[in-house]
Order: sequence, then C-alpha cells, then structure tokens
Amino acid sequence: MFEQLGLIGCGLMGGSFALALKKAGLVKRVVGYSKSPTTTERARQMGVIDVEAPSALLAVAGADIVLLAVPVAATGATLKSIKHLITPDMLVMDVGSTKADVVQAARTALGQQLGSFVPAHPITGKEQAGVEHADATLYRGAKVVLTPTERTLTAQLHKARQLWQGLGCEVSTMSPQAHDAAFAAVSHLPHLLAFAMMHSITGQLHGEDYLQLAGPGFRDFTRIAAADPKIWRDILCANRSEVLEQLQLYRQALTSFETALQAEDSAALETMIGHASSARAQCFMAPAALGQLPRD
Repeated sequence: MFEQLGLIGCGLMGGSFALALKKAGLVKRVVGYSKSPTTTERARQMGVIDVEAPSALLAVAGADIVLLAVPVAATGATLKSIKHLITPDMLVMDVGSTKADVVQAARTALGQQLGSFVPAHPITGKEQAGVEHADATLYRGAKVVLTPTERTLTAQLHKARQLWQGLGCEVSTMSPQAHDAAFAAVSHLPHLLAFAMMHSITGQLHGEDYLQLAGPGFRDFTRIAAADPKIWRDILCANRSEVLEQLQLYRQALTSFETALQAEDSAALETMIGHASSARAQCFMAPAALGQLPRD
C-alpha cells in the first residue's frame, strides 16, 4: 500500500486512477492538483482526492507515488516543476499515449531523478473527458504498457507492475520506440481516419442529411472521432513520423480497393474483404472460443 498519491491532473484518467487505488485499498490519501481550480475542487467534492494542492510541486510533497495525467506536450514542464521533490524511493508515472517523446522529456527534465520514473500507457478511456466522468472501474481488465528508460530503477519498475496488476490490469513492457510504432497503427491512425471521415461527410453539400441516415456501423466506426481535440492534437503531433508511415501503408491498401472498384474486379474485392474479415475475427475472437477450435 502507498501512503500518499500526488495526482497531477484530476481529469478522467487521473481521477479514475485515484478512485481505483482507493477502491483497491492501495493508497491511504490523495493530494491533487489541476491547472483549473474548478476541476480540483470538483475532484475533492466527488471524493476523487482528499486534499487540493495549489501547485504541482505541493501535490508531490510527502507523496510516495505520483501520477502525471496531463497532455503529453505538458510532460516535460510538469516533471521539471516537481523535480526537486522526487526521491529515489518515489514511484513517478504518467499515462500518456505516446512514449518516445515522454521519455526524452523526462531525460531532459529529471536528470539524476530519472530512475524514479516509469512511463506507462493504460489502454483505456472514454470519449467524455473531465473528472465528472471518472470511474473506479476504468482500468479493470485494461492492458497497460510500461516503457522504462535506461535508468529506471528495477525496484520502481517492479512497484509499477504490481500496482497496475493490483488494479486488475494486464501489464507488458516495451521500448518507447516499439510502443509508438505499434500504437500509431492500432490507435493513432484509426483516430485520424475517424476524424477525416467526419470531415469528408460534413464537408459535402448534403452531408448533414446523410448523417441523419447513419446506422450502428457508422456510429461504431466514428465513435472515437468524439475524442478530446487538444489531447489528440498533441498525440498526433508527438508521434508524427510513425503516424505518417502508417498513413502511407493505409493509402496503399485504399488504392488497392479503389483499383479493384474501377476495374469492376469483384473477385479481387471479395478476396480483400475476406482477408480483412478473417483477420479481424481472428484478432478479437474470445480466448474460450479459440480453445474450441480444432487443432492439427
């Protein structure tokens, strides 16, 4: 159990983390800070935090665990502001969706205190931002990727793994570069495509009328387009090179479909659709169902 969590950023992710730790009995006290005093006050009223801190530095004072739940672009400045109170025994984590930029920011900001920092990315969230949507069960069953730096202390990495597992998470470890390449493909590009799809429809003369006819498939495909604009602006900019590489690969696949349509090549279309359908089914098939498949 941790004595005190210093929470910097009391929105959805940070607030849910604090509630989850409390529910699991993993922390005794939570001191929180947000740039918006209204958010911090609301977090206290909801029981997300126990004490409001007037600054990020004072949120860290006396803490044995610190969580940064701030936009990835703010990571460096935030770490720099709390550096002088970080100790070798303190566990410091973030929840950012990109990691190479976060690790580089940490190297620059923390110096000798870098060993306490364990970069983390919990794969969960909601379209609705804000502490009012904080949920103690948000992390339950989620995958969490840790991307330790070359100087992350073994003890702190072990603490981080145990903590996330204590919240019911499936924990894995990757390099920051491997993380960013993977999530450009399975998260960042899909968000970009959802944003682009909404632009393509609303930019048409009768786009608003078309949207009134949209069914569950369209709603499922574009659900993530309702994400927070500032957060996703920062994510896409931070992982720009990897997202651009994935965008090129997607454009090649799209061209293949376009070529087949232009040529009225129904066989090629069926083959490509079949491949996509099979790959999707295999990827998300329940473990129990996989166990029932015949074996060679």
